[in-house]
Amino acid sequence: MVTRFVLCADDFALTEGVSRSILDLLALGKLSATGAMTNRPHWKRLAGELSAFSGRADLGLHLNLTCAAQLSPMPRIAPGGELPKLGDLARAAVSSAAARAEIAAEIERQLDAFEDALGRPPDFVDGHQHVHVLPGVRGAVLSAIRRRYREGSVYLRDPTDSVAAIRARNVAVGKALVIAGLALGLRSQALRRGIKVNSGFSGVSPFDPTRDFAADLGRFLLRPGPAHLVMCHPGHVDDELLGLDPVVATRPQEHLALKNFVPPDGLAIACFSALP
Repeated sequence: MVTRFVLCADDFALTEGVSRSILDLLALGKLSATGAMTNRPHWKRLAGELSAFSGRADLGLHLNLTCAAQLSPMPRIAPGGELPKLGDLARAAVSSAAARAEIAAEIERQLDAFEDALGRPPDFVDGHQHVHVLPGVRGAVLSAIRRRYREGSVYLRDPTDSVAAIRARNVAVGKALVIAGLALGLRSQALRRGIKVNSGFSGVSPFDPTRDFAADLGRFLLRPGPAHLVMCHPGHVDDELLGLDPVVATRPQEHLALKNFVPPDGLAIACFSALP
């Protein structure tokens, strides 16, 4: 009996170097999904290359509300034309109806940008820095998926797992527990709306370049859920990445480890549709 899991690279279109890394790994069959940041200027140019993997990998929206510029003006959230840090976004989303309206409109724009470039809906939706689970953001994401897409056709990332599984993996345990706590209730809310979600999640990393990512990748596969999803952040470092995103030094290490990765016996990389 083979246990299949989704192996998803976040941040497609963040930079040229990150995107080239992901395209290379998709071509090698080392990934089964990637989420695209459709508000980034690289998206339209690279979407054609990514679309070649339709049907071979899940291609989704990596909702971005905390990095670089939004697609249209957001005077409450991004008065200077640059998206806020995660903490500022979370506070605004909870405290301001105007902010929530801007967030909902930006979610629609980023979904539109995905569909305009690929000519079809995304296979899934998740969020950069897990913004899709935040109060004030979560409801808008759920509503958009339910309203725009056929029931069950687009899945949503649930970044939770059991405390026992997180502790057994022993990688960034505190961080993984915080993310799981923030996402409490997301699964039941999605399922009530006919939106599918993964069951089992790992890949939370300390982004420490002194760690052995290949070993951590093996740990991420301990105690997999029945529809397990592992996230990762490979990339080639270029000048654009420096200063744009805090995750830099570990991206080439993840790329190399993923390039050489062979799933252990009894496990196989697959698209979400092949999971139970």
